[in-house]
Amino acid sequence: MKIHPNSTLVMIGDSITEWGREMPIREDTLESLGSGYVHFVHCLIAAADPSVRVQILNMGVGGNTIRDLAARWENDVMAQAPDWLSIMIGINDVWRQFDTVIPKDQQITVEEFSGTLERLIAKIRPRLRGLVLMTPYYLEPERTDPMRAMMDRFGEEVRRLAAKFQAEFVDTQAAMDLALREYSPAELAADRVHVNDVGHMILARAFLKAVDYSW
Repeated sequence: MKIHPNSTLVMIGDSITEWGREMPIREDTLESLGSGYVHFVHCLIAAADPSVRVQILNMGVGGNTIRDLAARWENDVMAQAPDWLSIMIGINDVWRQFDTVIPKDQQITVEEFSGTLERLIAKIRPRLRGLVLMTPYYLEPERTDPMRAMMDRFGEEVRRLAAKFQAEFVDTQAAMDLALREYSPAELAADRVHVNDVGHMILARAFLKAVDYSW
């Protein structure tokens, strides 16, 4: 596995990352990891090789956009001095443009999203041993759907930044699309975003595949 033994891994994002985590964080407690994909990543690594001792800090906060991430970057990322960092953000940046009435001048454009994420990564990348960038996703198989099409554009910027900063890239949308060959969107998430345990395991599996995890 690419994540080094005795590493600290910070996983930051929105509600999909947070997913029931206890706040404030108490280190070395499962409650601090929540019950979503972060929890599954921890359990699978710990079960496969207990000697690896990767400490995972869940820094997800529900409702976050890239602007929120920027506002808490110093405390929740820089101050934690992680060896590895995983970022999954963008769902709310897109979703808020479709489920609420937001004035156009307050919406987060793909250019703002990409530029802000790039600046945040540039601040921390020299300090990291490894970086994982995860795309946002939307459980809609029809790619011409307006929200799905916009989510894909945001995801392509994550792909571009992963290449630029030599990060491990996790295409969560592709992982969900594969699952949608067998499941309807409602079988994984009633609102097409907040996935159930099967969806979270899909995310965990995609993350672990990117870091060369083996059972």
